[in-house]
Amino acid sequence: MNENTKLLIEASLDIGALKLNVEKPFLWASGYYMPVYNDNRLFLEQKKYRQMIAESFIRIIKENNIKVDVIAGTSTAGIPHATTLADKMDLPLTYVRNKPKPHGLKNRIEGLPDDRGYNSRKVLLIEDLISTGGSSIEAVKAIREAGGDIKYCLSIFSYGLKEADDNFTSLTPACTTASIISYDNLITEAEQKGYIHQKEAESLKEWREHPFQWGENHGKSQ
Repeated sequence: MNENTKLLIEASLDIGALKLNVEKPFLWASGYYMPVYNDNRLFLEQKKYRQMIAESFIRIIKENNIKVDVIAGTSTAGIPHATTLADKMDLPLTYVRNKPKPHGLKNRIEGLPDDRGYNSRKVLLIEDLISTGGSSIEAVKAIREAGGDIKYCLSIFSYGLKEADDNFTSLTPACTTASIISYDNLITEAEQKGYIHQKEAESLKEWREHPFQWGENHGKSQ
């Protein structure tokens, strides 16, 4: 774990972009109680965080020798970070709607010229969060349907769930994911910095193994 990632983890805990609470878990939109909650939009307020995130994405790109012609952001949370990254890399920017616009040109992908798609250019998808990967998978499919050559999806944070790995691997061809902050690194750093104690860390690691049973196992149900 590099220093920039450690600083972003600490910042995320300080500003509430990542919240950990074993005693009072959060009710997710899915109806499940979970001891972790993520809101990366809180990073948008300060330029230094936006810059750190873009620089971390560039580090991942270089370390993995990812070839990029076009940056694509997911709508809406991925757009600002994709924008910062595209500016830093001096690359074209597009973004993928969660569904086609119901009027006008009915675009699913914005930023492409009307007369052509990606035209086999190498596209990098930027997402703020990967949980089960459902919305990101749909964005990858939309990019490929528009003629994009996409092999990587990068995110600020990933819960590291097996469902997400399976979903991305099942694509043909598979799409590789990489995140600035992983769940394992989050728990390690949070415990080392005193945001959580050992028993809380153990419960949070248990959640990682059985996320959809965790709430019921701890007296919380849908």
